Amino acid sequence: MWSFEAHARKKGFASIAGVDEAGRGPLAGPVVSAAVMLPSDWFENGLTAVGTIAIDDSKKLAPRKREILFDRIYRDAPGVGVGVVTAEEIDRTNILQAALRSMVLAVRNLVLQPDYLLVDGLFPIPMDLPQEPIVKGDAKSISIAAASIVAKVTRDRLMECYHRQYPQYGFSSHKGYPTRAHRLAVALYGPSPIHRKTFKGVREYVE
Repeated sequence: MWSFEAHARKKGFASIAGVDEAGRGPLAGPVVSAAVMLPSDWFENGLTAVGTIAIDDSKKLAPRKREILFDRIYRDAPGVGVGVVTAEEIDRTNILQAALRSMVLAVRNLVLQPDYLLVDGLFPIPMDLPQEPIVKGDAKSISIAAASIVAKVTRDRLMECYHRQYPQYGFSSHKGYPTRAHRLAVALYGPSPIHRKTFKGVREYVE
C-alpha cells in the first residue's frame, strides 16, 4: 500500500497527496473529493492499519470502521482537503468533469500544498502539479485509500443532513444511490432540489 508513495519519494517528491472522490453513481447529492497527505512517521513505520482496522478502499469498510479511520486521519494527517461539487453543477457539465473539479478543489483546500499527487482513476486532474493516475488506486495506494475514506464519510454526513430536509426520499439509508426504494420515491414525489436532473431515473420526472 506504500509502494506508490515510496516510488514518488525516490523521484525526489516530499509532499505527496492521495486524491479520491465519492458519489459518481448516485441520483442525488453532490460529488465529494478528498486530498490527504499522510504523516511521514506513518510512511517510515509502514503503518497500514489503525489498531485492528486496515486502511483500505472505503467501499470495503463497514461504516463504523470508516468513522474511526476518518477521525484518526484528521487527527494525524498534516493535510486534509475536501472539495464539493453540487448536483446543479453536475447537471451543467457532466459527472466526470464535476468529479475532476471536486478533486481540484480538494487539493486547493489543503493547508500544505503537495508537490506530487496520486489520483484515483484513469484521468489526471487539471492542475499544474506532477501526478500519477492509478486505476483502482484506493486499493493500491494508502494515501488514496485514506482520501477515499474522508470523501465517503464526508459525503455520507452531507446526505444525512439532506435526509432531514427531504425525509421522503430516504437519503439516510441509500445516500442517494439508485436503490429500488429511492427510484420509487422519485417516481412518487418527483425530484428534489438536490437530485441530478440529467441522470436516468430522475430526468424522466423533470417537468
